[in-house]
Amino acid sequence: MRLKRPTIPYIIWMAVFTVIPIVLILLYSFTDRSGNFSFEPFIKAVGYTNVFLNSLWIAFISTVICLALSYPLAYFMSRLKRSTQNLITMLIMIPMWMNFLLRIYAWVTLLQNNGPIDTMLSLLGIHTQLIGNQGAVIVGMVYEYLPFMVLPLYTVMSKIDYQLIEASGDLGANMFVTMRKVVVPLSVPGIISGVTMVFVPSASTFLVAQYLGGTKDIMIGDVIDKIFWSDQNTGSAIALILMVAILFFLIILNFFGDEEAIAT
Repeated sequence: MRLKRPTIPYIIWMAVFTVIPIVLILLYSFTDRSGNFSFEPFIKAVGYTNVFLNSLWIAFISTVICLALSYPLAYFMSRLKRSTQNLITMLIMIPMWMNFLLRIYAWVTLLQNNGPIDTMLSLLGIHTQLIGNQGAVIVGMVYEYLPFMVLPLYTVMSKIDYQLIEASGDLGANMFVTMRKVVVPLSVPGIISGVTMVFVPSASTFLVAQYLGGTKDIMIGDVIDKIFWSDQNTGSAIALILMVAILFFLIILNFFGDEEAIAT
């Protein structure tokens, strides 16, 4: 089959920035420092099991919180006037225009001891450690990835025919039943897309835990970033395990999505 000219740059891009890096990760994962075939990198990677599970747990909690916050917001946005929808969408996207690291520094300033939030809580007689713990990491993750949950949900919900919601009310269904029987099933594609766009980068991110978390809150992305330059083989093995785990998660998520589509 002859390739069309417009597809050639795309194929080159995918080959250079996707295929070749994955091939290199595979090669490094199954070799030692001498270049000989070995499972030693995976044996070393097992030592980071707790960090790996902790990363998945933080990513899961962050994703659930993002979904809980985004779903009502996206539904509310979809029912507004088009001009108001565009305004709220722009306000949600504005923080994404700033550098990722700057946004983390902003939360460090807000949550640090004697910072704005700590000072206000102290005036109310509340004294607690806001930074250097798992809660701060989750707050940072939710802030960073909330737009990636809101926008897919909003896009899908804005296409739902409002007459279906009105018909549900005319048939005697209250708002709770209408949401459960009409809105949620129709918004499943947006839920799947949003969960994917939040969970995947959350599980593999780094820097957030370094600046907002404690010594026990380090994530697998931080481990890869730290050891890759000194031990590329082990770093590649950890990255490969993470990719397989995320791929497995996506397969399960798409399976439930297909089941839901068939049911509806």
